[in-house]
Amino acid sequence: MKNMELSKDRVLPITGKVQHYAWGGYYYLPKLLNIPVKKGETYAEFWLGSHERGSSEMKNGSETPVSLRDYIKAYPQQTLGEKASKAFGQLPYLLKILDVKDMLSIQVHPSRERAQNSFDSENEQGIELSSPQRNFRDTNHKPELMLALSDFWLLHGFKRAKSLQQILREIPELHFLVPVFGGDNYKKLYQHVMELPQVQVDRHLKTLVERIVTHYNAGKLNKDKEDFWAARAAMTYSMEGHIDRGIFSIYFFNLLHLLPGQAVFQDAGLPHAYLEGQNVEIMANSDNVLRGGLTPKHVDVPELMKHVKFEPTIPNIITGKPADEDRVIYPTPAADFELGRLQIPKGQLLKLASHSTEIFLVFSGVVEVAENGRKGFKRNKGEAWVSFDEADSEIKAAEDAVLYQACIPGMK
Repeated sequence: MKNMELSKDRVLPITGKVQHYAWGGYYYLPKLLNIPVKKGETYAEFWLGSHERGSSEMKNGSETPVSLRDYIKAYPQQTLGEKASKAFGQLPYLLKILDVKDMLSIQVHPSRERAQNSFDSENEQGIELSSPQRNFRDTNHKPELMLALSDFWLLHGFKRAKSLQQILREIPELHFLVPVFGGDNYKKLYQHVMELPQVQVDRHLKTLVERIVTHYNAGKLNKDKEDFWAARAAMTYSMEGHIDRGIFSIYFFNLLHLLPGQAVFQDAGLPHAYLEGQNVEIMANSDNVLRGGLTPKHVDVPELMKHVKFEPTIPNIITGKPADEDRVIYPTPAADFELGRLQIPKGQLLKLASHSTEIFLVFSGVVEVAENGRKGFKRNKGEAWVSFDEADSEIKAAEDAVLYQACIPGMK
């Protein structure tokens, strides 16, 4: 593949990219990926895809690694196939493994139409793509599916009206919001706390924070209760004597505790935040994030308000749908991606035909991968490969194996 030549192979080993964000853990990803632990280094995310901030690289024998992003750009028809190439023009998804040690910011992602309009607007305003004040880095939407690999806690959309009314009445410091909500006025409630002057945020939350932090430090709080996460947020994100207004949202949003094998889909406009645990995540290939608190980063409240869906969310827990004997899929409304989980017993041979670009990650075990019966390659736990359009391959489990597969639905 020297000088970006088209390889005769359509099934190739790839390596991913580790992201060392501050909220990540220390040991989970190094253990999965079989890489040394660097003291004090955090290992937050492992990326597989063609994202410009961390493209996978293909390896073919002893040749110099080639960026998957550059290769697909050079040969879109041969890699993505005609249908996906016309529909997306690039690999439309990014596959990740996350280790969430400290809670992430509250986030909302835009629809594709709004992302396009807002991206163009920020360009017209002359806001640099690298600016901290920039909200839109590209023109794409960013729906996401996350599948729990451990007990996983997250915030996921607004509570139902009755539950939200109840929690506003139960907590003395939130009583002032009962008439603001008025039964079901989600927009008025959220806008009110997001636009409150900081001095009032501090005044309203001070006694609540003092009480729950005391209980947290005494080990009296439970992870299935909002107070636990509000206390942790107060200790993590309260800067220079001020309290992060994102703490209000911990009480407004559904607090979910997912068990391993359970998944949720998060579409445009749905506010959410990952709190703790490990997961597999697949998403549209985008960097567009609007933040709503629990962060020292830029929070653009007027822009945020344009994108939030002000409605209750009834969580839909996805447990997977059998696609065939060895594969379970986690279907979503997104056209950009589909996540599959393959379980292959030791010694079993599985034949696959790729439709567009597919990425496989060995989560446990060892497999041997071969294209069209030719000599192939071995992939151990934490290793990955890519299979391009119209590739026929065989996977043989050298020991019991679990794989995650990222693909584009509807390409057959």
